[in-house]
Order: sequence, then C-alpha cells, then structure tokens
Amino acid sequence: MENLFEVQAELRTDEGKGASRRLRHAGMVPAIMYGGSDAPVSIALDHNRFLRHLQEEAFYAHILTLVVDGNEQQVVLKDLQRHPAKENKIMHADFLRIDAKHAMTMSVQLHFLGEDASAAIKGGAVLSRLMTDVEVSCLPKDLPEYIEVDISKLELDHSTHLSELVLPEGVTLTALSHGQEEELEEGEHSAYDQAVVTVHVPRVVVEVEDEEEEVAADDEATEEGDEATEE
Repeated sequence: MENLFEVQAELRTDEGKGASRRLRHAGMVPAIMYGGSDAPVSIALDHNRFLRHLQEEAFYAHILTLVVDGNEQQVVLKDLQRHPAKENKIMHADFLRIDAKHAMTMSVQLHFLGEDASAAIKGGAVLSRLMTDVEVSCLPKDLPEYIEVDISKLELDHSTHLSELVLPEGVTLTALSHGQEEELEEGEHSAYDQAVVTVHVPRVVVEVEDEEEEVAADDEATEEGDEATEE
C-alpha cells in the first residue's frame, strides 16, 4: 500500500513558464522545496499520484517525507495552487523544510463536534461556521492533524471564540499573539479573538416575520386612506 505521507519527486533543471507548461502537459506538477539553511530546490511530482495524497485531509497538516531522487527530506505542504476552473488540476506546490528544534506556523483544519447533541440546534437554531481552519504555531512534533470544536453546549445567540478552543499541549494560535497587552473587561474579546462558530435564529424566520409586519402596516395604511377618502 502506498504511504500517503511519503511524496516521490525528481529534480528539475528547466525553469520558467514554458518549462512548467511542458511539465504539466507531461502529467507532472512543478513544485519547489525551500526553507532552512539550504537553497531552494525545484522539483517535479507525478500529478495523479500527488492528487491521491491531496484527497487525505491529514496530508495538509502532517510531517511529510519528500523523496527527491532517493534523498529524504522532512517537509510540510506550505502552499498549493489549483487550476481556477478545474479543482482536480494541480498547478504548483510549495514544500517547506522543517527543523525539529524550531517552531513553525501552519494552517490546521477545525472539526466541529456535538451538533447532534445541541439543544439549541434541536430547537431550530442554525449553526454558522465562521472559520474552517486556524493558523497555529508549534514544534513539528506537536503539529495537530486537526483541532476539535465542541458545540454541543453552545447556547442560542452565543459564539465560541479562538481563545475558547482547546489546544493540544505545545500549540498556540498565532492570531492571539497580537493584542495581548489589551486590558479587557470580563466577557469581552479582543479584535484578534474572533468568533469561530455561532448559533443563532434562522434568518428566514426573521425575514418572514418582517414581511408579515410590512404587509400588516400596508393594509392598515390602505384602510386609513380609504376612510379619509370616504370622509
């Protein structure tokens, strides 16, 4: 079975748009590996094999073994460029070398749990996911595959903020490193402590009520106009 976290690649010497187009026509993906004390290296990946890797969510937040002409390097997938009209067409990829002794920043997916157990949602409320991922800082060994957000006890018209997420040991949110000097009153959140998810009344219900009020107001105005005409 193929190791989904081991990526096979080969060195490439041709650079430029023309060389990249030729690679893509040959079923390859142009890519680059950079970071650390070594110089950036231009590489190429088999497109279909790489696409199979990308179908696994864990691939995006996992330490990968990039094998370039037989030489192994520990990296993470730092950036990915897809074709604007073809989701399954990969145009370019960036891999960042990692250093086990230095913290790194990565985007990690959020997994929302407890929707089926939420009393608010059972009562007809709507769950709005305001974020799908967050940027974290940690050592490579502490990089989480995802971060869970439990919304089972989230009440109506309440939100879960970044500062309320339960993070694995050694992991911090880069957004919360800003504005730490702010003095906040109890219950307040800084501008950087954004809401991740909220539970609220369905907007369609509010809109229907507003429309009913408008119709009633129009009817009342019409009746008053008719009475004034009769007088």
